[in-house]
Amino acid sequence: MAKLKTAYLCQNCGTQYPQWLGQCKNCGQWNTLVEEIVDKSPVKSYSPKSKQHIINIIEVETSEEARIQTPSEELNRVLGGGIVLGSVTLIGGEPGIGKSTLLLQLALKMKKKILYVSGEESASQIKMRADRLTELQNPNCYLFTETSVEKILHEAQKLNPDFIIIDSIQTLQSQLIESSPGTVSQIRECSNEIIKFAKEKNTPVFLVGHITKDGQIAGPKVLEHMVDVVLNFDGDRNHLFRLLRANKNRFGSTSEIGIYEMISQGLKEIKNPSEILITKKLEELSGNSVAVILEGNRPMLIEIQALVSSAVYGTPQRSCTGFDSKRLNMLLAVLEKRAGFQLGAKDVFLNITGGIKTDDPALDLAVVASVLSSNEDVAIPEHFCFAGEIGLSGEIRPVPQIEQRISEAEKLGYEKIFISNLNKIPKRKFGITIVEVSKIEDFHKSVVSA
Repeated sequence: MAKLKTAYLCQNCGTQYPQWLGQCKNCGQWNTLVEEIVDKSPVKSYSPKSKQHIINIIEVETSEEARIQTPSEELNRVLGGGIVLGSVTLIGGEPGIGKSTLLLQLALKMKKKILYVSGEESASQIKMRADRLTELQNPNCYLFTETSVEKILHEAQKLNPDFIIIDSIQTLQSQLIESSPGTVSQIRECSNEIIKFAKEKNTPVFLVGHITKDGQIAGPKVLEHMVDVVLNFDGDRNHLFRLLRANKNRFGSTSEIGIYEMISQGLKEIKNPSEILITKKLEELSGNSVAVILEGNRPMLIEIQALVSSAVYGTPQRSCTGFDSKRLNMLLAVLEKRAGFQLGAKDVFLNITGGIKTDDPALDLAVVASVLSSNEDVAIPEHFCFAGEIGLSGEIRPVPQIEQRISEAEKLGYEKIFISNLNKIPKRKFGITIVEVSKIEDFHKSVVSA
């Protein structure tokens, strides 16, 4: 028997080494090298039949990419207008966050011929989940529980579906590679075969990807480079809301966001998240403020809660939920150095309600308002909202697309919005009072005196 050829592959970046090393020289990660068999067997793989030839770029005919409209408006927005024919989309997220639920709902509601491939669940399990999600069943939705990529592509070629869903890429195995499913070489080989099939048949494919404890999609990083779209489905499992973001999109913007709510019947689209994310209070409480943020081109209003109290154990605590803790420390330092507020010996706890995580700089002004409100135990009027960035010198800096933010606050019935005096306001009348502030001291007086 011929000796098998083996090599050591980094499970983080996919770099190949002839012998084991403690640290990967390419990505710098420790203990990520695993021995795998790399000698390919003579099994034929799926290969496209079309022959390409060299062509001058001037001679290339361009046309707008054909797209498939899905029943989910949120998904259409994140994808840039729908699913592009022949595209390969990778969606990753925490276990149980709703990846399979989202794609199964898509397969059941689309009026297309769908092939749903699962290497993790049996056909009866998928049917039970489908009955729970919706009463509407797609008669053209076909299930195939298989992990061999050669068999999957063979059946897909016979069925000729309009759309393919594979759950998940880490469970697939190619006969060309002798290693276990989920290894770097298997993921790379299976993904390559699926991408070649999608491009030749012009069939869009959705791949579900597992993630590591660091939040990265498991397998080689080259997988994210190979596919056309990379979606991240995240959210706090203790809350109902789920956020769908595009980390990579060859056919659209990566700044859009889709918002869903997890209910017993599956995932429900949130048409107006601002109305749901803001708590209806019977009385005004200190430490609460409303920020007008922008996720992509979508304005949203979210509620910020802060609690400032004297430090009990000597060393003050800083705790954040949904907000960058380093950013909070910077804002507290600016308040103490530039505005004279003594917060160095106090505990500060900050929370963005609804389990939402965002990094929009326009949050700064609302965070400062909440901290000052809780510190002085003075409630901010319920009809106030804020949109501004805080600089290190205590100045309030402008934020982009201010007109959209003002219009969203006006639409939801807010009476006053605080923004930077450096923002260029359109010359039209708004039904909301616009308060322009330049420094934290002026801002503090305006909020407290109001």
